[in-house]
Amino acid sequence: MDDHIGTTVPAGAVRNLTVATLAFLICFTSWGVVSPLARRLQTDLNLSDTKTAVLLAVPVLCGSILRLPAGVLADRFGGRLMFTLIMLVSAIPAVFLGYAASFWSIAVLGFLLGAAGAAFAIGVPFVAGWWKGPRIGLAVGVYGMGTIGTAIAALLVPRISNAWGHVYVGWGMAILLVAGAVMVWMLSRDAPGPRVPTRYGEVWKAGWRLHRLSLMYFVTFGGFVAMTVFLPKLLTDWFDLGTVDAGQRAAGFAALAVAARPLGGWLSDRFGGGSVLVISFAGVAIDAAVLASIARAPDMTQVTIACLTMGVFLGLGSGAVFKIVPHEFPDATGAVPGIVGAVGGLGGFLPPLFMGIAKDTFGSYAAGFLGLMMFAAICLLVTMQIQREELTGAVTRQEANHGE
Repeated sequence: MDDHIGTTVPAGAVRNLTVATLAFLICFTSWGVVSPLARRLQTDLNLSDTKTAVLLAVPVLCGSILRLPAGVLADRFGGRLMFTLIMLVSAIPAVFLGYAASFWSIAVLGFLLGAAGAAFAIGVPFVAGWWKGPRIGLAVGVYGMGTIGTAIAALLVPRISNAWGHVYVGWGMAILLVAGAVMVWMLSRDAPGPRVPTRYGEVWKAGWRLHRLSLMYFVTFGGFVAMTVFLPKLLTDWFDLGTVDAGQRAAGFAALAVAARPLGGWLSDRFGGGSVLVISFAGVAIDAAVLASIARAPDMTQVTIACLTMGVFLGLGSGAVFKIVPHEFPDATGAVPGIVGAVGGLGGFLPPLFMGIAKDTFGSYAAGFLGLMMFAAICLLVTMQIQREELTGAVTRQEANHGE
């Protein structure tokens, strides 16, 4: 592909975006390794639903915690070096995870493997350094499609485990991470020009403008991650599916959400991010209410429709949030995505835990979906404010143009 697209894209921008996206895909695949194995681990180790949820959640926790420091280090040392290091470091727990045979060993190694999830905060400023101006939103949206890695994990991990065992899952993931690190080091370059240190303290002072984006991403991206990692276990519990079948269905959910993400950005360009988010959160709230109402007597058709449409709504919402970010904070393309992304990652950590506790306490997952419905409803109210701001701004611009 020609690196020169139009006159505003410097040579090397397309190549580096491609490499960063592939690297992020590999990192996100490793982030989702434990999820497809949840039901088998629960059975083999005789775990409660809460302990099983912990195994699902700890990789997400580590990746979320490390997003801020990873972003700071990427600002200082460059995305090329940080991508390479984080993938090489993550390969070590990946190998040992294949040999883990107890709750605590899997929890600790899963947590360490989750470091790869911090790659998002490395890649956003790396990509932003190459893509300036109005194309930055599109470039970050393309990079974000690396989240399809969770679908790849859901499809491949159960098959590899069934055919050859957990050891091959660990070694296969480690080899993929090392290969990705070599690819990044050999083929990518940091954007030319001096690196500008990110001042997270100053960005944090933006207050509600920043916090509302974090809240919305907590639900949209966090909901995507939480549903992707928890769905295989949910489906095997509800319908006694095999791990391969449950993984395929979870992969379908993830693929729809990832495909809807750039669509959310495109629709935000045409109709405003606030309008897209209103539709997104309304849809998520309705789907969560449906799943809560049928949690004690689930029907496959209803669950399939609710989950797949929820995936679309969550993807649209994630794309809309990150279309708003560069417009709200054009001079902080590293700091704000790092903060918002970290909060979004935490949104993927907490729900699986809550679902496990709800199941052990009440014997049903209904309370977990009711919690999602409530958060979506709160975000719906917040986005209505953004929608009003966008409409007011559009009217003001039209009046100014008529005045001229």
